[in-house]
Amino acid sequence: MTTSSETPVLDTLAAMTLDSIERCGLPEDDLILTRIAALVAMDASEMSYVAHLGAAAASGLTASQVQDVLVAVAPIVGTARVMSAATRMTEALGFAIAVAVAEADAELGT
Repeated sequence: MTTSSETPVLDTLAAMTLDSIERCGLPEDDLILTRIAALVAMDASEMSYVAHLGAAAASGLTASQVQDVLVAVAPIVGTARVMSAATRMTEALGFAIAVAVAEADAELGT
């Protein structure tokens, strides 16, 4: 199978995510919190958090709720994974802010 897309991997991940959301009966905020917990357990990369923190904000989740997930999973996954996740979430947030600022600058022509 060939694809005409320049980003076939990202396209596949996006399609998998949409399919999962359509098949899941959880409310959106619970779905995102569950995914964040899974990312922590997997010691996911910053880009994985980038992909979910925007959805978390869009669904109305607060930083406090995300912190509650870290507290909830800490006894299961351990301190190292929770601290890694917190660091990677912070880096992901910084990356997302930098991209947003760059896009705003481009729109303004600065």
